[in-house]
Amino acid sequence: MPSGGRLLDLGCGYGPIACVLATVAPSATVYAVDVNTRALDLVRDNAEALGVADRVIATEPDGVPGEIRFDEIWSNPPIRVGKDELHALLGTWLPRLAAGGTAWLVVARHLGGDSLQAWLAGRGWQVTRHASQKGYRILRVGA
Repeated sequence: MPSGGRLLDLGCGYGPIACVLATVAPSATVYAVDVNTRALDLVRDNAEALGVADRVIATEPDGVPGEIRFDEIWSNPPIRVGKDELHALLGTWLPRLAAGGTAWLVVARHLGGDSLQAWLAGRGWQVTRHASQKGYRILRVGA
């Protein structure tokens, strides 16, 4: 985990990952992205309570400037939105990894973790199963 740089929590919900990232990477700017505005309000509240609000940017997807590249992307992707939407989501954000960047995706095996790994590899991404436990896959994705 880098101590600085730009990190992305994609589909952040109320922000537990974004807030932990900001806590353990004290020089990082963390973008917490979600389509749910209530969830983004909770991210802001949680970041404020932890004293990291100055480094957590909670925003909808369109609020992230297009030129921003990320050293790491963290996501428990919304598998249930369907393959087309999931593939579009990952096709939008994974190319925004900085050179040498890594994405960490947590996916339940029974919700298509293995097929997502194969799909990513078929698109030219370097994908490894970093861990597998209790029916979940942690996929490490790089360019």
